[in-house]
Amino acid sequence: MNVSSIVLAVSSFVITLTGDILLDRGVRQVVEQKGIDQLFSAGIDSVFQTSDAVVGNLECPATKVHAPVFKQYVFRAEPEWLSSLNRHGVTHLNLANNHSIDQGRIGLMDTRENIIKAGMTPVGAGQNQEEADEPVLLTDSPRRVWLIASLQLALENFSRLPDHPCVSQQTIETLCQRIAKLKQADPKCFIIVSLHWGWENHVEVVPRQRYEARQLINAGADCLVCHHTHTRQPMETYQGKPIFYGLGNFIFDPRRDLNSHGAMVRLTITEQGATAEEIPIVIRQCRPDFEN
Repeated sequence: MNVSSIVLAVSSFVITLTGDILLDRGVRQVVEQKGIDQLFSAGIDSVFQTSDAVVGNLECPATKVHAPVFKQYVFRAEPEWLSSLNRHGVTHLNLANNHSIDQGRIGLMDTRENIIKAGMTPVGAGQNQEEADEPVLLTDSPRRVWLIASLQLALENFSRLPDHPCVSQQTIETLCQRIAKLKQADPKCFIIVSLHWGWENHVEVVPRQRYEARQLINAGADCLVCHHTHTRQPMETYQGKPIFYGLGNFIFDPRRDLNSHGAMVRLTITEQGATAEEIPIVIRQCRPDFEN
């Protein structure tokens, strides 16, 4: 075996995925008083710095656009804060959630552009439904790794307009078809599905989630890493594939102890296999850190 083949055999790609990142409300107060670096502990930095990609769920638009939607919880972050996320290691931000359009469709697209300007890749939003639904290629070495994101909830006070700026709201059936098509084209590829779903403030998984998660695995998904409930939900393995039903919060201002506990998922993908590690975190003063 020559040197190049040895390098190929041991090469891997490490991805860390987090739960909800909120940069408003109580978190805004921390940032304005102490700076955004206060939100990152040495422990979290160490995980991010040893990852090839870090994917977070941005639970608020980051825009100067002020066009609040009429609903109970409306958020907005300052776009200049995004570059600090990137500096600490975040590479991708998921927008397929129920708060990305809190400042309207213009605010959504401005957020998407601001993420790109900050050196990161937006996931799950676009000028139209087709662009929003497009899978994101995280790497092509040691094999192709795809990330597919979708919001599984209805948007408050927003009609679904496929030809207008929007977030991905692919149905489970459509996701299964997309996954199967990717696997057919490249049987060795690794597919991560990230869904924004579940029953808020509950730690139990509803039966429909289990049924849909297994449909996605049967279609060819290799891992599900999901969020929305603001609680850490169970993980299970189905057909040898990990399903993380809910990572809970990450950077957040939890109002109850229940919402203070979450997790990160660290995937190590090689040419022939993959491993998944769940890293428990606890949030103190809006900052996540290792639970122990």
